[in-house]
Amino acid sequence: MSESKPLLKRIAYYKWLYLLILPGLVQILLFAYGPMYGLQIAFKNYNFADGIWGSPWNGFANFQMVFNHPVFWTAVRNTFVISGMHLLVGFPAPIILAILINELRSRKFSRILQTVFTFPNFLSWIVISGIVFQVFSSGGLLNAVVRIFVPDYSNIVMFDGGQFRWFLVFSQMWQTAGWSSIIYLAAISGIDPSLYESAEIDGANRFQKIIYVTWPGMRMTATLLFILAIGGIMGGNFDQIFNTYNPAVMGSAEIISTFVVNTMRGVSPNFGFLTAIGLFNGLINAALLLGANYISRRTQDIGFGS
Repeated sequence: MSESKPLLKRIAYYKWLYLLILPGLVQILLFAYGPMYGLQIAFKNYNFADGIWGSPWNGFANFQMVFNHPVFWTAVRNTFVISGMHLLVGFPAPIILAILINELRSRKFSRILQTVFTFPNFLSWIVISGIVFQVFSSGGLLNAVVRIFVPDYSNIVMFDGGQFRWFLVFSQMWQTAGWSSIIYLAAISGIDPSLYESAEIDGANRFQKIIYVTWPGMRMTATLLFILAIGGIMGGNFDQIFNTYNPAVMGSAEIISTFVVNTMRGVSPNFGFLTAIGLFNGLINAALLLGANYISRRTQDIGFGS
């Protein structure tokens, strides 16, 4: 169809395709754009009696309360630090895992490993938190084993802020690396086998084939997922932290999402204050996503949008 055709004619021509995406479009409108109506609460003294529209405006008073809160900037710092550690250590893990699985000569063994590494993704953090406290607590399995060799050993990972952050990184990597590697394995499977044959004829060893054939074939997928990961930095893996942290490590592990939940537990939560935090969080996420996408498009010509 010509691009100059009127929009309605193009919709009529592709009506079955548009019908196919309609449920997803409705879901996005209802649950992603619909709630944006409530963002005005961030600029109001909200109360239930007057409702969202009837509550009086207060300008940027809620944002002033947020920025002056003693815990807020600690939560922001922790969010960036923990998410940065996840990106630095956790993001390459599924890429490396996918390459290693692809390099196995036995297809049967590789399928078994895929199943084993993917299984943790189906465990909720509530279940995992119970397991890790049994392993890393003062009387847990880790201390019990080490004390066999070092009787005076005592190290409580779950109550040490620095160690707890690394626990978050590696436990998240353990849970998600296998599942995320599926995407990279799919990208690898799309590489033309003749490229490997040509590399072998040229005398390339297995490592060189990974560098010059496998990685270029999955680089676009990795770049796009990295952009999305940067756009999710402010999320900070809420489920994981909320179910595993404790007051002893709150100074090192309190992120924006847990800060909001803990504030909501108050006797009379300030919804304008909480909405202002959410709006700030969303704007920073959007800026990070757009910035990462712009840099990627300028440097690698890979990214979202035209």
